Amino acid sequence: MQLLLISDTHLPGRAKDLPPPVWEAVDAADVVVHAGDWVSVAALDALEARAARLVGCYGNNDGPALRARLPEVARVELGGVRFAVVHETGGKEGRERRCAAAYPAVDVLVFGHSHIPWDSTAPGGLRLLNPGSPTDRRRMPTCTWMTVEVDAGVLGAVRLHHLGGGG
Repeated sequence: MQLLLISDTHLPGRAKDLPPPVWEAVDAADVVVHAGDWVSVAALDALEARAARLVGCYGNNDGPALRARLPEVARVELGGVRFAVVHETGGKEGRERRCAAAYPAVDVLVFGHSHIPWDSTAPGGLRLLNPGSPTDRRRMPTCTWMTVEVDAGVLGAVRLHHLGGGG
């Protein structure tokens, strides 16, 4: 199973649309996972229309219309791996410990908010993944997103993809 992880798209504020390589990744993915800060309902509608399957949550910049359609925390099992998707996890200091305590029945936590890619494993095995942002690089050298392979209950290759420049 091929997953695409994205977050913090901020459409249309940071970009008018997702970059073409991200749309190509949407088309190739079995599941698209979005960790919040969509900003517009149109962005949610576009991904719902094009993705084979979409899992997402709302972020701090998402208004009432998006919050009515998305949970604060999305939970899903994909290919035998238990995922939770949330926008914010707090500061980076102590993140693994806090998240392991907050999400004890989860194998992988996908999060956003910082626009900074993150890939770590908490004591006890919880994998934490932040794909960054495909449209707003902030302090990062490139815009980013992740692809993940899941097979028979095992999280396989996690790849961070880069797009040059800002959004």
